[in-house]
Amino acid sequence: MPRIKLPALLSLILMSQILPASELTLQHHGVILQYHHVSTDTPASTSVSPEQFTEHMQYLAEHHNVISLQDMLYKLSRHQALPDNAVAITFDDGFTNILENAHPILQRHGFNYTVFINPALIGNESQQLSWQQVKQMQKDGVWFANHTNHHQHLLSRGNMSKAQWLANLKQEILSAEEKLQKELGYSLRYLAYPYGEYNSDLQALVKELGFIGLGQQSGAVAPYSDMTALPRFPAAGVYANLKTLKVKLSSLAMPSLYDPLNPELALDNLQPTWTTKIDTSDIRPTQLACYFQGKKLEPVWEMQDVFSLTVPTPLSAGRARVNCTAPSKQDPSRYYWHSQPFFVPTNDGRWLD
Repeated sequence: MPRIKLPALLSLILMSQILPASELTLQHHGVILQYHHVSTDTPASTSVSPEQFTEHMQYLAEHHNVISLQDMLYKLSRHQALPDNAVAITFDDGFTNILENAHPILQRHGFNYTVFINPALIGNESQQLSWQQVKQMQKDGVWFANHTNHHQHLLSRGNMSKAQWLANLKQEILSAEEKLQKELGYSLRYLAYPYGEYNSDLQALVKELGFIGLGQQSGAVAPYSDMTALPRFPAAGVYANLKTLKVKLSSLAMPSLYDPLNPELALDNLQPTWTTKIDTSDIRPTQLACYFQGKKLEPVWEMQDVFSLTVPTPLSAGRARVNCTAPSKQDPSRYYWHSQPFFVPTNDGRWLD
């Protein structure tokens, strides 16, 4: 894949946000998977067993085209079609069990993948890879990208002003990128948000720095996706079930036309209502279904392509999301998918792990 210089990358990011969804084909959509641990000895909520991971990879080998994250984002930024049913594989945090348990399986299939690491933790915590191991994996074709330097809750401000908070974030992001450049010889300028948490101010900073941001909310990606908060499907814990994962792997990016909602909620706005406009050229509005914590929500249609949603109960501290899906008219076996995340601090301003 050609290396993109920063000014060209910035122009591609801006260009990718203005292409009408109606001009795209189903081959302009891809899926990014997100894993943490591949182990039976780590927290269940962020882990997939080696046996489950083997099953996932075998299914991908038989039914999908696994491509590198770089190739996927490069093609989408240039509005180029992807291979049929394209999937990119990513891991967050540089845990040693990725090398021990996942890497041999991925190598056996010839799958490229990307690991988002915290440079300040590499070689300094028992569960983390060493730089020697990172460089050996790099020789095997593995790519590494920015997960910030220390894996902190980025929305935590304490007593800092907004300007101080943004300055600290900038330093946290850039110092990690500089370390990656020094150790590995390249700078992808991809940023995976720790805990998947971000807000509109952080997105603006990411865009200003020329980075592509990746979250942990579910959904597919397309040229019109927000390149400061790309969705990824978590595939561990309760989401490791291959039966439900199959539907997600064939999903399409919901063509939302309004500016995205700020996912960070103030404590006086814990039951938000928001309005969304979608391109309905390949979607029947009557088939749109939205869910919150397993319960179905009823969209209120204001126009044929504009609807509003309200969270049914006030949100508590932590992370939550509303998912909306609708089958494609071209291929009813594939579903457009959109996830609206919400991030809520505790009453004293802390952020929960």
